[in-house]
Amino acid sequence: MKRNVDLKEISDGRLYSANDMVKADCGGCQGCSACCRGMGSSIVLDPLDAWRLGTWLHLSFDQMLERQIELNLADGVILPNLKMAGPEERCPFLNDAGRCAVHPARPGVCRLFPLGRYYENHGFRYFLQIHECPSKSRSKIRVSKWVDTPRLKDYEAFVTEWHYFLNYLEERVRSCQDAGKVRELNLYMLKQFYLLPWDGERDFYEVFRERLEAAREAVG
Repeated sequence: MKRNVDLKEISDGRLYSANDMVKADCGGCQGCSACCRGMGSSIVLDPLDAWRLGTWLHLSFDQMLERQIELNLADGVILPNLKMAGPEERCPFLNDAGRCAVHPARPGVCRLFPLGRYYENHGFRYFLQIHECPSKSRSKIRVSKWVDTPRLKDYEAFVTEWHYFLNYLEERVRSCQDAGKVRELNLYMLKQFYLLPWDGERDFYEVFRERLEAAREAVG
């Protein structure tokens, strides 16, 4: 989800690479689950997020739609997000102890927080959000360790490709005057990247690239 804000107002003024040290470590977030509440529809899931959660929970995408996730418009494109529930708008995976019940499979946005991504030159760097996390005693940690994702270079390449493909799709949706065509594009996207099962015998990134190439041709 895009944020049209001045980076100087929300960050410490620096951009970080995966090997840089950043003051983001909250020491396990003991006693705090602020970022797991009241997030509305902002925890948008990319295809890898949905695959990770489905694999961890042994649920299909359709089954997760029954309780844990929902569909919303994000910049004109229909995408899934974690479904907050109750008066506190709690994450569906926040347990009674205030801890994440799916921590090994948590979405990329959750892995990143309180960092964000700044996209430029068909890539991105990381920045530290200074107003979002209530913790006042964060310590330094290497960005790669904080993001905690295997095969980080492959993951960063995936994030970049997905981001810029969504940008292109959003442009196509905005310029299209045919509501039926927009609906068709959105349904195709959901099927191509979320509803179709992923081949567990093959590498996720390999299958994703194949689906992405097919989607680029289909979108035109």
